[in-house]
Amino acid sequence: MIQKIPVLKIGNALIASIQIELNDESAVQFKEDILNQIKATGATGVVIDLTAVDTVDSFLGKIIRDAALMARLMGASVVVTGIQPAVAITLVELGLELEDVVTALNLEKGLARLADLTGGV
Repeated sequence: MIQKIPVLKIGNALIASIQIELNDESAVQFKEDILNQIKATGATGVVIDLTAVDTVDSFLGKIIRDAALMARLMGASVVVTGIQPAVAITLVELGLELEDVVTALNLEKGLARLADLTGGV
């Protein structure tokens, strides 16, 4: 069963907070939902919040990275927030560093960073 992650629009930004464990189908749907919402709303920024994500595998790590890079290709600045220590370790060990993706410690700092990138949220 595909579980959808809500993507909320606040000002010119989209906020997607992953609060559930994603299976592969739900992860792919999440990526597509973000891209579709950018197109539908004209959002100039996206925050992907991973605060509730305790573990990742290579597929989920790739989905997160790809979603951020694809959103940038569509003209939206992206900030990934809330990466837990175990997730950071796993991403690096898997070779999936987010070197081209802006990150922030938490959602509040991520929104501030996004405002800096876009000239306001």
